[in-house]
Amino acid sequence: MNIHTFVPRRDPGLPSTMKTILRRLLTLGVSGVSLAGVGQKEVEVLRFYAPGDVTTDSLHNIHVDFLDRHFEGPLQLVYGECSIQTPAQGHHDIGSMFVPREAQPERFVWVTPSDAPHSHCLHAFSGSTLVGRSSPITVSSPVTKRESIADVADTMGPWFDGVAYMKSTNNSAAFVAKAKNSSIAILGGGISGLMTSLLLESVGIHNWHIIESSGRVGGRIRTKYLNNTRPDQYQYQEMGPMRFPVNITYADTNETLEIQDHRMVFQLADVLNQMNAGRPDLQLKFIPWIQSSPNVPADSGGSRLPNGQIPTAAQVAANPSLVHKPASSNATAVGDAKAAYESFTTFNQRETIRKIATNMYQAHKEAIETGKLHWSEAGYLRYALGYDANITDYVAGIAESTRSIAGKTITPIWGNLFDDVYFAATKWLTIDKGLESLSRAFYPHVAAKTTFNRTVEGLSYNQTSGKIDVTWRDDPLQTAPGMKEYDYAVVTAPFSKVRLWNLPRYSSLLRRAILSLNYEQACKVGLLYKTRFWEHLDNPIFGGCGTVDLTGVGTVCYPSYNLNGTGPGVIQASYVVGMPARSTAALSREEYVALVQRAMVEVHGEIAAEQFTGIYDRQCWEFDRHEAGAWASPLVGQQELYLPAYFQTEFKTIFVGDHTSYTYSWISSALDSTVRGTTQLLLDLGLVDEAKSIVNTWMGRWIKL
Repeated sequence: MNIHTFVPRRDPGLPSTMKTILRRLLTLGVSGVSLAGVGQKEVEVLRFYAPGDVTTDSLHNIHVDFLDRHFEGPLQLVYGECSIQTPAQGHHDIGSMFVPREAQPERFVWVTPSDAPHSHCLHAFSGSTLVGRSSPITVSSPVTKRESIADVADTMGPWFDGVAYMKSTNNSAAFVAKAKNSSIAILGGGISGLMTSLLLESVGIHNWHIIESSGRVGGRIRTKYLNNTRPDQYQYQEMGPMRFPVNITYADTNETLEIQDHRMVFQLADVLNQMNAGRPDLQLKFIPWIQSSPNVPADSGGSRLPNGQIPTAAQVAANPSLVHKPASSNATAVGDAKAAYESFTTFNQRETIRKIATNMYQAHKEAIETGKLHWSEAGYLRYALGYDANITDYVAGIAESTRSIAGKTITPIWGNLFDDVYFAATKWLTIDKGLESLSRAFYPHVAAKTTFNRTVEGLSYNQTSGKIDVTWRDDPLQTAPGMKEYDYAVVTAPFSKVRLWNLPRYSSLLRRAILSLNYEQACKVGLLYKTRFWEHLDNPIFGGCGTVDLTGVGTVCYPSYNLNGTGPGVIQASYVVGMPARSTAALSREEYVALVQRAMVEVHGEIAAEQFTGIYDRQCWEFDRHEAGAWASPLVGQQELYLPAYFQTEFKTIFVGDHTSYTYSWISSALDSTVRGTTQLLLDLGLVDEAKSIVNTWMGRWIKL
């Protein structure tokens, strides 16, 4: 960093005694000193450390050193020609403040305009007195990046433009960089809260605290180790997220498309492995996840093989007549409707898949421009193309795979598009010994700063202190809630829980987002068997997921880990989503498990009854008191409308989580939102250098600073 020293201009007509008097007056504080009649108005009070790589239309920190530790008074920073003598002569004003003697700032925020000239100087004035000047600053136009913000920004504005954000912030508040000891409440210990703590620590902010309502960290990461086994005994199933799509390879061309927005998960694992060096038990290892397997059961529409069992995916692929599908009232209209929908979405075109896989932000922009956030599949067929209600319901209202009916009728086409790309992946990975390993890798680094089993009750803004109060109860019967004041609150909890809190008077848009954002429901059941018998059938099953036509079962997934292992094994014997999940959630645990176990006998034969241990786990997310929903699933119009609201700090509150991201419901979505939220917080604190470090390190390609 180059040091640029202010050199006073010589004035032979100014007596040395006047210079001495002026310096002493400045030492006492120039705010109350009249300099009228004094010809010399240049005294070195502070020294500039010029920022490097200054570009127009961007953000920078200006670091300074106060040479006079007793200085107190008004201070104004201006950029202009190096010979100016008054602030009015400058090209543009950077900001102004009153500097208290006991809190002299170390840096300021410079929002460089698009027309900032090259080789001018930074100037500091106290009143009309010049108290600091840098040497000429090199200012250049931004280098064209691989993708600019104009390429990834949505037409309606839901991207995070840090320059515009700082311009819209009160100038006096945004001008001075605050100390790094600001107190930060992180409300929620899921992956978003954990990532927030890691990012803050990485830039030297240590005064944060996680408040978690449960007795664990990880949120919806929920690996269940059945029969109280250890992770290395491989008797577990994922009751929350399960896998990470990596890439898509086309066999005919051998082209491979990397799915870029999930790479942050692998980057995080590398960072945690470095942080946990020397702890083999906390090292994260990725192993293949088998998404498709030829011998998993298939949805045959009620058809059965001669032996009474459900046909496999390979059998159905070889003989499509094994699948029964009720005929429509108008097969021609159904065919036309499907073709029209495919033409609109262009999903069957590789170029569309390529755009989403390689540049999801650009794809999101195009989705808005072409109406794919304005329409659901059913809405487009019914009201844009004019198909009757029966044809529309037949084409769009039938659930496919683990998708819910709501996914085709009331949620935007965009959600189906990015999900379809992810599920087109030919290579998947998961974490050895369960995704809970990711939470365990974080734990040593957050345990001392996390309060467990504390239920947040609300937030309130203190007008006097300008801070945010967090209230909670450790016991529902606690008479008076506990309370603590923080400089900022980063809310990572899902809106399905936040909507029950007492909240400040947020803007109407943000308030509506909190109250009405839709959440999907899901139920899963894991069953423990004495052996991994499915790997030893006539048609052995090694990993993979298959959908069955059995009521209340949905999708069945077989473990991709410990293949050909000995000892007990666990099948994820039921995964249902949407309205069917609400029905199964209403069953007692025993009723639901019995229904699923009967289905396993129908799928595999009597061996499933012989091998069942009676040990199981069941997770229905709608009734999880810490989540109240499986994942965010915005209705038509909600994401486009609400997304910009999350990119504004209101009452010292910042919202992050997968529900505030472009691609909701994935771990990568939660991480992406945390990069944006932490950047937003750092800019609120004026810590531009740290914000740039976060963006550059963590793939924040869509964030402009």
